[in-house]
Formats: sequence, structure tokens, C-alpha cells
Amino acid sequence: MGYDIHITRAEWWGESEDHPISLSEWQEIINGDPQLRLEKAAEMKSPNGMTLRYENQGIAVCIMEDEDEEYPVYFDYRDGRIVVKNPNDQIINKMKEIAEKLNASVIGDEGEIY
Repeated sequence: MGYDIHITRAEWWGESEDHPISLSEWQEIINGDPQLRLEKAAEMKSPNGMTLRYENQGIAVCIMEDEDEEYPVYFDYRDGRIVVKNPNDQIINKMKEIAEKLNASVIGDEGEIY
């Protein structure tokens, strides 16, 4: 399953729809950030070789670098918040940068604030 971390304006991420970040606000962030690119879907291969595809109008990909390797990180806009699965410290820092621009917070599944 993984562990999600959320960019949200709510005190508890499960209440993000009551204090939403709008899709248009998220799209403005994407358009103003050269690291982010709007995508219509996220695709990946499962361990058994199947292609998994998830479609959503608010998916953005961020190409991150780690020790001279690039890898994609998907930011998934849904239910008034932006979600990243299993982020490392570098990605959490990027999430904090985005949250500041949106007057929002970065909160883990268990309610911890980053």
C-alpha cells in the first residue's frame, strides 16, 4: 500500500474537502514550477510485468535527482489535497515548498506535520 503524505489546508488531511486546494490553484503551481509537469496519467510496471495506469486530471510529475540518477515522482491532486506516496526527504522538502505557496501544510497519514 505505502504511506501517503498530503499537502492540505485542513488540520487533518481527511477533512481536505472542507478546506480545499482548488484544481486551478494546483495547476497554477505546476505552470509556475519548471520541475513540475502536468500529466493525464501515471504508468508503471508491476513486478510481474503488467502495466498499471492511473488517470486523473490533477497528476503532476516531478523529475527528481539522486546521485546522478533521475526518477519521476507523482503528485496526485484529489479531494482538495495533493498526495505523494512514500516520499523521501528530498521530496518532502519539495512538498513543503509547494505547501508554502498554497498557504497549506504537509501532513502524514498519521497526522504528523512536516
